[in-house]
Amino acid sequence: MTNNDIFKKLRVALKLRDDEIVKILELVDFRISKSELGAFFRNEDHPKYMECGDQVLRNFLNGLIIHLRGPMPKNEKK
Repeated sequence: MTNNDIFKKLRVALKLRDDEIVKILELVDFRISKSELGAFFRNEDHPKYMECGDQVLRNFLNGLIIHLRGPMPKNEKK
């Protein structure tokens, strides 16, 4: 199973639109355009298909944690 397959399955399972995925990636300061994102979800035989690298998937998963749970609370010093 490729990173693209994992990304596609998460997008479908969580019912995420492209603009929501872009916002989730921005939570971890990772910028990507909708057209770049769309290239990950194309069929492998499509001319504009692009492989999803580990960095993109890792940043998406980290952003998804923040999106679903909220930001980590800051430790307050007493």
